[in-house]
Amino acid sequence: MPLSIVNFNKVSIFQKGELILSDVSLKVDKGEFVFLIGRTGSGKTSFIKTLYGDLPLKNGTAEVASYSLDKIKEKDIPFLRRKIGVVFQDFKLLTDRSIYKNLNFVLKATGWKDKKLINKRIEEVLSMVGIKDVLNKFSFELSGGEQQRIAIARALLNNPEIIIADEPTGNLDPQTSLEIMELFKSLNIIGMTILMATHDYNMIVKFPAKVLKCDNGEIFEVIKKN
Repeated sequence: MPLSIVNFNKVSIFQKGELILSDVSLKVDKGEFVFLIGRTGSGKTSFIKTLYGDLPLKNGTAEVASYSLDKIKEKDIPFLRRKIGVVFQDFKLLTDRSIYKNLNFVLKATGWKDKKLINKRIEEVLSMVGIKDVLNKFSFELSGGEQQRIAIARALLNNPEIIIADEPTGNLDPQTSLEIMELFKSLNIIGMTILMATHDYNMIVKFPAKVLKCDNGEIFEVIKKN
């Protein structure tokens, strides 16, 4: 039996008191690649925010990376987030410091102290995303694709159980988008679990995987016809 990293059972998701998604029951297993699709405003981002504890759970039960979202205490949310790597559409790199300092900041904030181990881990994740010679550069000196690779490297720093990518190719040209998707697929092939929200249906065709759809206040699996 595969291990579930995400397991929702009859969950209702609210944003500012408004019901966004109801009766959400789904699983994401270890090692799966899952696309999350749906129109703007259909609830994709609310679902993602629930996964990393930004929106509290009010109804139903849910487990993410062995943490029960319906029981989690405020003080434990940072520990949940260490098990989740999040990649955003707009990169969210710190523009006032170098790439090295961006990555070093995350490791120090999550308890790393040994400088040699920090440097080794930074080297490892940059190798994983296929980028080098950028440590002393600032984000504005990099292309959009390079910035997204750095954002993915940042998400990998603490060896998360799942990568959640929210429209990670939304600000990139088609060729760069394809390269970033190839990178996500290569990470998935070596065992990384990935949940990706996307509007890019071309990617879903090119990279077949499980598809969850947000529509009419529900999330359901899209079963492809042969």
